[in-house]
Amino acid sequence: MRVSRALAVLTSAALLGAVLAGCSDDGGDGKGAADPAASATRPAAASEAATGTDAEAAGDAPLDVPEETTGAKTTPAAKAPSLAVGESGTYEVGETDEYGENFKVTSRMKVTVVSAEYVTPAQVNTTNQPEKGQYVALTLTVRNTGGAPADFAAYGMMKWEDARTAAQDATTLEGVGEGADLDTTYKPGQSVTGRLVLDVVRRGGVVHYYDANAGGESPSFTVELPK
Repeated sequence: MRVSRALAVLTSAALLGAVLAGCSDDGGDGKGAADPAASATRPAAASEAATGTDAEAAGDAPLDVPEETTGAKTTPAAKAPSLAVGESGTYEVGETDEYGENFKVTSRMKVTVVSAEYVTPAQVNTTNQPEKGQYVALTLTVRNTGGAPADFAAYGMMKWEDARTAAQDATTLEGVGEGADLDTTYKPGQSVTGRLVLDVVRRGGVVHYYDANAGGESPSFTVELPK
């Protein structure tokens, strides 16, 4: 009888030890061994993270997209003439598209520099003193030598400059209404000889005429003023 009780006690102790050992493996706080199913999903999650990083890196990389191209502004092919008193030159006139590009020649104009004289306010019938420094009366003959009507519009489109001073608007309203008006539309073969009173900083230098219909980027012709 005593032997049987001893065996029963030993068996109970062994079972208790096994239970305690199992609890010890679980960490005693419910955090046991990793669930095999959960472990199996971890590599997939890591793979997804890696894939996301690669995608971000690819998003940061520059895309191979062709650069946007715009139509280059086309200017008249002929070189703008530079004219002294007594000289003549021809320039092209035309039109651009709605964006001020793609210049298309429609006609040609011939300009002759008849004279360039420095004058006082009294000589041009005004009491206004020149704002820039010096009045110059520039007489031109403008003729349409092309095959289509063309405009000449000097006001606001003539700029004076020299080696010391950058380009300045030289146009004035002095003398307007006296004699023939250069600013008009010329049919083929028509011409006008008229005078422009310009306000320049000093004697000498050059005056550039810019044709608005040619985009106004480069002068259509240049007048070399005497010193």
